[in-house]
Amino acid sequence: MPIFEYQCKSCEGLFELLVRSDTVVQCPECGSGDVSKRLSLFASRVKQGAGESPSCFTGRAGCDLGKCGSGLCGVE
Repeated sequence: MPIFEYQCKSCEGLFELLVRSDTVVQCPECGSGDVSKRLSLFASRVKQGAGESPSCFTGRAGCDLGKCGSGLCGVE
């Protein structure tokens, strides 16, 4: 059962909903059924030992590949 993100076309509210096969999607703010599904990204983590740098580390402090949080980095 996936969680989807929606935006209401009536009040423009954003909400997430756990969707089952029989779920009727309605905005929790205004009750409208006129909603659109939004594309959302997920995040994951790779567990590392203390003092280890991620495999994408290029030698400078922090991640400097510009992909962090985008789902494109193989470490995330």
